[in-house]
Amino acid sequence: MPIIVELDVMLARRKMRSKELAQRIGLTEQQVSQLKSGKVRGMRFDTLTRICAVLDCQPGDLLRYEPGADDLAPGSDGDDAS
Repeated sequence: MPIIVELDVMLARRKMRSKELAQRIGLTEQQVSQLKSGKVRGMRFDTLTRICAVLDCQPGDLLRYEPGADDLAPGSDGDDAS
């Protein structure tokens, strides 16, 4: 996936553990772990907002775009609209 989640980097910068973040934003530790590993296909804006508020950062500090060969290929996002 071309969007890289760098939550682990920001947690390290803030010297915060995943468990504390999970408690403060109202997610389970498992959900935070999945976000950190990039094993999610999406994230709600309210979740992103809470993470940014707790970590005192911007969304761009947590997400990075890494271009891939098929990023703009038709149907690559599951939407076959022409």
